[in-house]
Amino acid sequence: MSKLHTTENGQRVVSLPDGAKVLYLTKDRELIKKQLSGELVLQMKDVDPADLLDDINTDVMTPAWVCFRHRPEDIALDAYAGLLDDNGERVFGTRALMDGGFSVIVSGQRKGTGSSRETAPQCEKWSGIELVIASSFAPIHARNNVNLGQLMGTYEQLAELEAGNAIELDEFCKSYDPVTAEILKAGGLFAFNKAYEAGKAHVPAPIGECRPMNMAEKIILSHLHLEEGQSADCVRPGDTCLVNVDAGYSHEFTTAQVHDFLAAEFGDDYKIKHPDTFAVFEDHLLYADGVAKMAPFAATIQVLRDMQIEFQKHTGVRDYSAKDGVSPGICHQVARSEFLQPGMFVQATDSHTCMGGASNCIAYGVGATEYAGLIQAGYTFVRVPESIRFELIGQLATGVTAKDVILHVLETHAVAESTLDSVMEFGGPGLVTLDVDERATLTNMATECTGKTGICEGDERLARWLDRRGVMPGKSVEEITATFVEPDEGAHYDGGVHTIDLSAIQPMVAKPGDPTYGEDIKDLGDVKIDIAYGGSCTAGKHTDMDFYAQVLAEAEAGGRSLAPGVSMYIQYGSEGVRDYAKEKGYLAIFERMGVTVIQPGCGACIGCGPGVSETPDQVAVSAINRNFQGRSGPGQLYLASPLTVAASAVAGHIVAFTPGMFRAEEVLSRTSEE
Repeated sequence: MSKLHTTENGQRVVSLPDGAKVLYLTKDRELIKKQLSGELVLQMKDVDPADLLDDINTDVMTPAWVCFRHRPEDIALDAYAGLLDDNGERVFGTRALMDGGFSVIVSGQRKGTGSSRETAPQCEKWSGIELVIASSFAPIHARNNVNLGQLMGTYEQLAELEAGNAIELDEFCKSYDPVTAEILKAGGLFAFNKAYEAGKAHVPAPIGECRPMNMAEKIILSHLHLEEGQSADCVRPGDTCLVNVDAGYSHEFTTAQVHDFLAAEFGDDYKIKHPDTFAVFEDHLLYADGVAKMAPFAATIQVLRDMQIEFQKHTGVRDYSAKDGVSPGICHQVARSEFLQPGMFVQATDSHTCMGGASNCIAYGVGATEYAGLIQAGYTFVRVPESIRFELIGQLATGVTAKDVILHVLETHAVAESTLDSVMEFGGPGLVTLDVDERATLTNMATECTGKTGICEGDERLARWLDRRGVMPGKSVEEITATFVEPDEGAHYDGGVHTIDLSAIQPMVAKPGDPTYGEDIKDLGDVKIDIAYGGSCTAGKHTDMDFYAQVLAEAEAGGRSLAPGVSMYIQYGSEGVRDYAKEKGYLAIFERMGVTVIQPGCGACIGCGPGVSETPDQVAVSAINRNFQGRSGPGQLYLASPLTVAASAVAGHIVAFTPGMFRAEEVLSRTSEE
């Protein structure tokens, strides 16, 4: 029974009953502790929004080890376990939020950035939180709240409630489209879906004046799930619709919840639609047992593995389980190399699903509830997102990569929230100069920009890439090219069109704490390192191996080795990448240089594999996508390109790579698979 939702004069309203408690997540962690202990009570009228904590990421709300549990009530026990004070101690102890008796929680901008893990809003909901207040929300996190029936509101609404006023429930829903509002009022996605299947709820077809469409709009239009008698000629941002899903996948971090939720909602004998179009991957937790911090959770992790096996056998979805302890690879890398095709609409339970957009399709991450619903129904609810266009011109200078480009976008556009909840469309003559793996780096990190997803235009280079991998069997390069989705001439972009001159991009890093803290390496100063890590979905691809090998081969030829005290790790993104590295002779170079080479999978990127820091004073430079506090160990983590990671491992401090910098007599020319 809701404490905040009541009925007055036939209207559903929200109010704060006597004794209702509000928790303000302030930048001053000590003030949070005082609220948790009951020593301090705050109200919105006494709080400056600038003093509220911004960019609370899902790793803070539910760190990886908390996500090893799949029951929401167990996850809630350690809500906000990743929020640390200046001494590295937890601000929220076990049961702190649950036992605090809070009904409302308040924070600053971009609440819920990072991973798509639905465990984040679950930890609040199952701790008694019924209303979440923030200046803005990351798109996947906001959608997960909606799917759970969790209300989100503004500072102004909270001030009204604290003044003793009641607010109609409709006021909390008026900023949403009619269908999202109904999902919230129904109490969540499953309740709404059941009403829809029973004919008690409807989703109207998009109507309105048509205009030239961008790529995302054209793909959504082609996938509309329409009711009998409905039709649509176009879609525009804000339109609500049901969309048929072409493909999707989950992994052992998320599948257990999907399985549990489906059984709870539809019975133990539940069925899903089109199981051959969906897949499970064992890639995230393969190496967790080898990390001291994660070893105590081995039994819980095994439960997740066992439940994924059970789910796969029950549903018959495609199976990418590890064999003899070796994974086929990271889900995003394998999916794009094997079954994601241009024009597809793809959903998966991971925020980096957007990596698939390099293949000219729409792909983005969703929570466990939404994924469970869509694989059961075959379609999903979509509010057509806005788009922002990045027109690439020029060509990258030697030593600069797509990772530097996306770090530039993060620093210049994400901080200003111009990419928030938008499809980031990449095109222009400069895109042609980037190989397909480099384009995947751009779309992969659209989620770090709090974007909805990323998508690249298609060209002959992409067609050849798809053809070589057999992704579209039976089609020639010309036939593959004909499937590409292009923006209409004069397509509209609510986020504007922004030109990026690739030749002006400099090697960059993101400083510890958040991917948006970008800085040119030339301005960084002397940052000595202990760890260099190359891998993850972002940087474990074929081209990334070319980059690592280029630098290390030059260093070896110049008589250099890894700097004293520096450990370097390279982890393959897939078995295909591993085989490529062996064939090119890269593995031999890596081993001679003293690099620790790791079989395909995730790992250090989520703190669950070799390459994590072990103490707060360790400094790592990494080619992964996120550097939130504690995500890859307790140390300081800088994000950088594969070239920078390898060069820094040899130099002993963070440095941009310039050919010849190690005075090699022979430099290995980059061998592109293109």
